[in-house]
Amino acid sequence: MTKPFRFGVQAKQAASRAEWVELAKKAEDLGYSTLSLPDHFDGQLAPTPALMAAADATTTLKVGALVYCNDYRHPVLFANEMATIDLLSDGRLELGIGAGWMTTDYDATGIQHDRPGVRIDRMMESVEILKGLFDEGSYFFAGEHYAITDLDLHPKPVQKPHPPFLIGGGGPRMLRLAGANADIVGVNLNLQAGVIDAETAADGTPERYLEKIGWVKAGAGDRFDQIELHIRTHFVVFTDDRHGTAEAIGGGLGLSAEQALGSPAALVGDTGSMIDDLVARRETFGFSYPSIGADEIDAFAPVVATLAGS
Repeated sequence: MTKPFRFGVQAKQAASRAEWVELAKKAEDLGYSTLSLPDHFDGQLAPTPALMAAADATTTLKVGALVYCNDYRHPVLFANEMATIDLLSDGRLELGIGAGWMTTDYDATGIQHDRPGVRIDRMMESVEILKGLFDEGSYFFAGEHYAITDLDLHPKPVQKPHPPFLIGGGGPRMLRLAGANADIVGVNLNLQAGVIDAETAADGTPERYLEKIGWVKAGAGDRFDQIELHIRTHFVVFTDDRHGTAEAIGGGLGLSAEQALGSPAALVGDTGSMIDDLVARRETFGFSYPSIGADEIDAFAPVVATLAGS
């Protein structure tokens, strides 16, 4: 089932409240669906207060993180914060959660950087706990990583049964779990190495993305048509020299120009070619929910105006 397009903007920084509020209002005015932040310790705004400030400055804009790192906060604290944002935004939260990946975050903070399997197991316990705490009544949980005893957490979120969960991943296990448990699945590059390098970029070919969609389908089973597929488009380059620019980008990443042009992680060309690429990628991969960086918010606006809702 083809889903209508909607678009997100991902931002990290603002020098003042006025600058942040202006960005949120602009995103809403230009027709973007969602404003998101990452969750790192590299000089960005802290996501939770920034998301609440953006929600408070707007009326229809959805807010969320791409994505919160589970290892940085206990699920009870996290559930309380997310339910509060959903309540105070009148139900505009998208709850993005991940297992954590950036090695420098762990190194700088001293947070234990366990192997991927442990981090994923812990995150999935958190997802179960969050959904349980969002439900009515007292909640009990006894897992390997967390234990919750007779807790009826308030407030409850406005969205029922809970805000939409966005779970992203780039490897088979994570994408199968996302397919089985998320409302929105972010299909990413494989970040298992903990850094973004040439090997990570080589994971962005069209062929690899088709394989990733297959993992989502395997996890989702009969519920696949209910899932929205999200893609963070990292390279958005407006140019009249589409092939030459793709050749330059691809060469730096170990990809051919054709692979760079076909990768869902990149959009290269003029407005018309980007529109054509997005429509084709929705047909091929199912991506109806792309996000771009805040630096491209104005240049990309004609694409949003043409495709959003269609």
